[in-house]
Amino acid sequence: MHSFLDAKAMAKVLRQSLAARGMALSHAECLELVARQFGCANWNVLAARIEAASADASRLPMPEGWNITRHTDQRLYRLGLDPEEPGAALIESRLPVGGAVDLSEQFAVLMQSVDAKAWRGQRLRLSAALRTQDAGKGTLWMRVDRAPGDVLRFDNMMNRRKDGALQGTQGWTDASIVLDVPADAAAVHFGFLLQGHGSVRARGFRLEAVGAEIAPTAGWGRWLPEPRNLDFSL
Repeated sequence: MHSFLDAKAMAKVLRQSLAARGMALSHAECLELVARQFGCANWNVLAARIEAASADASRLPMPEGWNITRHTDQRLYRLGLDPEEPGAALIESRLPVGGAVDLSEQFAVLMQSVDAKAWRGQRLRLSAALRTQDAGKGTLWMRVDRAPGDVLRFDNMMNRRKDGALQGTQGWTDASIVLDVPADAAAVHFGFLLQGHGSVRARGFRLEAVGAEIAPTAGWGRWLPEPRNLDFSL
């Protein structure tokens, strides 16, 4: 038995059957007829139902403790546990590379937020492994906040000269971010992201305090602690 998910195929069969009987209707007109068969006022209403059902069917299960940021458009990306690789999470675009829609300025983020009290006054390293497929950019990221909107430290690997964002197709690659956690920090936010098309997978996340011999990767927030590179040598 057909369901409303078969509406386009039903409209095609209807058009062909009518044409065989000398009745010429356009594909759009047949879509409207099929929509009414399923109790919808018009094709646009049924198309919206189909889109919503398709999105729900492709939704990935979320790993416990992780969240999708409100800036992520889940019509363009799907995020969650990797169905093909246990122990990994996945972010992938729903649209093909080179398609009609340009995702180069879009991004999707899977993240966690934790209390900063365990690391206040310490240097904190986030590490994980990433793997990309036809990715615009795939990265780890970490942010230390004093309060919502009050950023103290931040790094997303995007502006590094080396060990930066993964692009294209790359196998499992270890990545890390090191930031200082000031004494007045309230929260640490971290995760991984995909910018543009393709996919990025992540596994083996770890947060740990490290010694002063491990240099921060970035993250002085809105200002530097002291003047630097005044002669433009770096």
